[in-house]
Amino acid sequence: MFEPLNIPFGCVMLYNVMKLKEGVVVEDVELTLGELCNVVKNTYGDDKGGFIGGQVYKFSGFVSDEGSIASKKQTEDHIAIVTYWQSYEQHEKSHADKIFKEKFDELAEEASETYEIGYEMLWQGKPEEESEVSTVVA
Repeated sequence: MFEPLNIPFGCVMLYNVMKLKEGVVVEDVELTLGELCNVVKNTYGDDKGGFIGGQVYKFSGFVSDEGSIASKKQTEDHIAIVTYWQSYEQHEKSHADKIFKEKFDELAEEASETYEIGYEMLWQGKPEEESEVSTVVA
């Protein structure tokens, strides 16, 4: 459940922002959110379904002055759901499915706004080991 993800190059990433209604806190939706995540990984998590993995984040209130240019500083309380899929078409098919829609609709009742935008991967990388760096430089 809390293992690191291996994200294959060429996948798509969907970024879902869910702004909670006034007076609703993350703890109020935690169970439903967990159930939704289980539905996705257990129902669509294979080659046919296309789900690779995902992460859920709670906005913590910080905005990077160093990494932001002319930012509107979107600081309203929200949850970010990041999911990785083999294709956008598989994502859309899963989200049109009755099983998903029922659980998502239950969660969305506690939201004032939700939107999901998609990205195609252009690059990925990680720090190289010391031995790899010296081999490339030499």
